[in-house]
Amino acid sequence: MMLPTEHDAAEPAVTERVEIGANAQPAKRSGGSRRLSRELVLRALYQWQLNESTLAELVAQAAATDIHAKANVTHFETLLAGILKHAATLDETLAPLLDREAAALSPIEHGVLLLGAYELIHQLDVPYRVVLNEAVDLTKRYGGTDGHKYINGVLDKLSRVVREAERGG
Repeated sequence: MMLPTEHDAAEPAVTERVEIGANAQPAKRSGGSRRLSRELVLRALYQWQLNESTLAELVAQAAATDIHAKANVTHFETLLAGILKHAATLDETLAPLLDREAAALSPIEHGVLLLGAYELIHQLDVPYRVVLNEAVDLTKRYGGTDGHKYINGVLDKLSRVVREAERGG
């Protein structure tokens, strides 16, 4: 998987510490870039598909990455935990919209579809156009040639069903 060389420079890294008794613990950040959180989720889903890692292992691996400090950690953990919990249901929801079995998708395409489907169904505060744009951007960055067109088509069909009111239909 290609690692990006630069990220949202406009969003400064925030380092907080919370005192718990005599021990200082890093606080989970709810600020930071949601875009980078999605990228961390995609990286974690890639690992999960290849290695069947646990949520705790995936969170620990993400914490060691180059972009973790700039990401919205709370958003990352919420998305990842939700996707792993609902993965089978998300695949069932996506199945009629796919032209092949989910197992035949590349790990990147499958990860982006799981992420996009989860956000469309469970993160109603995120506009459907943002979900589609973020999914397309991730696929352009990490996926195969023209994979972004496939991702856009599938998630657009899903949004017509699960976000019908938002789409004005």
